Amino acid sequence: MAGGAPGDPVGPVGPAEPERDPDDGEDAGRHSHAGDRRPRSFWKELPLLIGIALVLALLIKTFLVQAFSIPSDSMNNTLLKGDRVLVDKLTPWFGSTPSRGEVVVFHDPGGWLPENPSPSGNVVVRGLQKGLSFIGLMPSADEKDLIKRVIGVGGDTVSCKGTGPVMVNGKALVEPYVFPGNTACSPDMPFTVHVPKGRIWVMGDHRQDSLDSRFHTMLPGGGTVPNSDVVGRAVVVAWPVNRWDVLSIPGTFSQPGINAAGAAVPAAAGLAGALPLVLWRRRRLMSADPVRESAEDC
Repeated sequence: MAGGAPGDPVGPVGPAEPERDPDDGEDAGRHSHAGDRRPRSFWKELPLLIGIALVLALLIKTFLVQAFSIPSDSMNNTLLKGDRVLVDKLTPWFGSTPSRGEVVVFHDPGGWLPENPSPSGNVVVRGLQKGLSFIGLMPSADEKDLIKRVIGVGGDTVSCKGTGPVMVNGKALVEPYVFPGNTACSPDMPFTVHVPKGRIWVMGDHRQDSLDSRFHTMLPGGGTVPNSDVVGRAVVVAWPVNRWDVLSIPGTFSQPGINAAGAAVPAAAGLAGALPLVLWRRRRLMSADPVRESAEDC
């Protein structure tokens, strides 16, 4: 029989229980909750992934790059019918304007293309086409776009007689990109055009199979295209794979003196503006001389 001092525990005495850390319960709770977290099913996350992909595709198409399909033979052999090109849409946002030699996509300035074909009578097909064209995965049936090479920009004088060559500001272009067997221009369509500011003169590389600026001189703008209608510059042939190529600017557009005519216009304007100021200053100095002489005599 056990006895003890008052206040001692009554009943069987066992080994002391180990001290418990108060944080142990929280850790256990955390571990149990973490163990309950299971990865979501792929099929549950699929709609979210598709939504993100569509948003990214829309942003890329709107602000960065858009794919275009070549609809005709007018740019042979640089671009073949059915090629897919990637068009840079970013640089125009920073004020860049088309340059000579670039291959650009632009909206129909008016009257260059026939009316669009009627949309599909199948509601599902029509809806699918509109949805895919909205995010840039296929051409729109409502848009009327063309692709040509920029030959002249605002301020340039572009001309061609007989079979060529094409002249820009008095400089003859050497054009290796023109379709083999074609001439630079057609003898029955000589032209001389002064490209207005903010517009471009464009021609196809397949000169004898391209309804370009030469064929629309009777329309408003005289066959030129406003810079505001330019969607962007085609930079890469992306498809098919065996046609992959970078669309660089040919060296002929960098020849010395090709900008001379364009540079002379601002220089002449500056001289004309400065001439009245110079004459006024000279007249003022001459009128001040007699006053200075009379003051010295005194």
